[in-house]
Amino acid sequence: MYEDSIRTEFTHQSRSFGTSPAMTSAETLGALIELIPEDAGGNWIDVACGPGVVSRAAAARVGSVQGVDLTPAMVAEAERRAGEEGIGNVGFAVGDATALELADDSFDGAITRLSLHHIPAPGRVVAEMARLVRPGGWVLVSDIVADRDRDANAWREEIERLRDPSHWACHTPESLRAMGEAAGLVLDEEKLIPIEIDFDDWLERGSGGVEAADLVARLLREQPPAAESFQVSEGEAGRRLHQRYWLGRWRVHS
Repeated sequence: MYEDSIRTEFTHQSRSFGTSPAMTSAETLGALIELIPEDAGGNWIDVACGPGVVSRAAAARVGSVQGVDLTPAMVAEAERRAGEEGIGNVGFAVGDATALELADDSFDGAITRLSLHHIPAPGRVVAEMARLVRPGGWVLVSDIVADRDRDANAWREEIERLRDPSHWACHTPESLRAMGEAAGLVLDEEKLIPIEIDFDDWLERGSGGVEAADLVARLLREQPPAAESFQVSEGEAGRRLHQRYWLGRWRVHS
């Protein structure tokens, strides 16, 4: 079951995930929080919230945030960090992003980050977010994207799955837009930005990264010329991973 692989992987990453610079940088976090309208207010839900990095950042811009995640260890970590930081307008619970036991139109906004590539049916997550948000509310999604070139993307997915067995598949910007359209959402704004993170930190955080390091190194030497969304460079700062990060903001039909 894919749920078991997610729980296993993110129990392993429950502490390191939330403290990694890759998760807290201006590119991956700040750019998403900036997409929350200044007058959004109200009650928001952070779907597949992990250790609550997005929930805690969003809490300063909205009335309250309810985080849900499939992994109990992530929920416990989110609660611990929110308590340490004294953030009182957030709450966390265990829940399946593809089938949340919450009422229709019960939130003013929904947000998810870096979750869809772990889920076999990501469109169900976007549809759930649309269902939970009232007419006129907002749905925000961000994720790393796939290459359009099939061979380049297949090469990248081999590395991703060796490093993290819970990885399912990345999606192109076109595919991400289509998920919102299928859920009846209206695209309001989108961005595609380059991000750069420490490759070795990224590799070692995954439960399979250390063991697969030699095979990953061999695959890196075979990088296809058409690869754009996943590239590794070497320099004075060590190995750097270059990816592309898509952010989209949709409006729920009034």
